[in-house]
Amino acid sequence: MRIPYETFPSLGREFIELTPDVVAVILLTLASGWQHARLASDVHAGAGEVLITERLRDGMRNTLKTLPWNLIVLPGTESRSNPSVVLPDGRTDIPLMLIEVFLRTGEHDPHAIIECKRVAGRDTHLCREYVVEGIDRFIQEKYGQNHAIGFMVGYVLSGTPSESADGVNAYLKRASRSADSLAPSDISDEPTWQSQHSRLKSSTPIRLQHAFLGFADAAV
Repeated sequence: MRIPYETFPSLGREFIELTPDVVAVILLTLASGWQHARLASDVHAGAGEVLITERLRDGMRNTLKTLPWNLIVLPGTESRSNPSVVLPDGRTDIPLMLIEVFLRTGEHDPHAIIECKRVAGRDTHLCREYVVEGIDRFIQEKYGQNHAIGFMVGYVLSGTPSESADGVNAYLKRASRSADSLAPSDISDEPTWQSQHSRLKSSTPIRLQHAFLGFADAAV
């Protein structure tokens, strides 16, 4: 796959922009990895978020064994929002490295970040957590400070992916943040959503791609 680069800096770092075909590859890897993950007997709606994420990571790695994509799925790790921060101020769920980006920029920090949260459309608390502890980490530049695109995964504990997206949007509306709403995306064959957000420090907005992943045993 071809990965283009932008040369303008973001707060002294090279800004990482990915074209739609690369974003689609990441989303496809997520979707295929989830199919692998769901085969594990301990992956179900009642499982812990950390365990599910580890299974998803393993599934994505299994997917990449059979595909010629220069994508590396890293372990979850403590992270620094920018080079001036000495002590880690975040923990990324699924960081991704792109070999071509590293060869081009020498950037050792993740080139894309996937943040994972449990969600259910009728659970107002989980929908709020998806925003406050997920989306807002990108807005506040705790994650993806020099990224144009970030990724969110919602583990759908009940209902459908569309109902979860609607539940998140309902919370955003109640919080007077309709500008941050999720909209359906056609970037991938799998149902996904996207949103765009102004950031607190950078003048460059960040676009988030959202994948809501359901369980075979999830209640409808």
